[in-house]
Amino acid sequence: MATKTPLALVRGLGAARSGTDEFWRQRLSAVALLPLAAFFIGLLVALAGASHHRVATTLGDGWVAVPLLLLVVACLVHMKIGVQVVIEDYVHDKALKLVLLMANTFFSYAMAIAAAAALVKLSLGG
Repeated sequence: MATKTPLALVRGLGAARSGTDEFWRQRLSAVALLPLAAFFIGLLVALAGASHHRVATTLGDGWVAVPLLLLVVACLVHMKIGVQVVIEDYVHDKALKLVLLMANTFFSYAMAIAAAAALVKLSLGG
């Protein structure tokens, strides 16, 4: 038994079948952010008032750098999906929507690369 109207069948309209994947990725990134954000807040409290050298040394330690990188990646994945939904829902001009979606993607990747490069530089003592 078909649930689509004859007009919808002719137009080919319906679910794009990609919404569930984005829904679960955003929920998963939100769950990942809970312990990572707690770790980050604890790190900030522990390093409050510390010297620049101590902060740089602590951030360069692998046991600190890896969770920080995971925090940045989880934040950027969560942000990218959220901003993408807002753009898709509220920007109606197709050309502007395409430009904004591309800018959202490029910004997310650029921030991930910059954060990874900064943590690698700190880890290598640079």
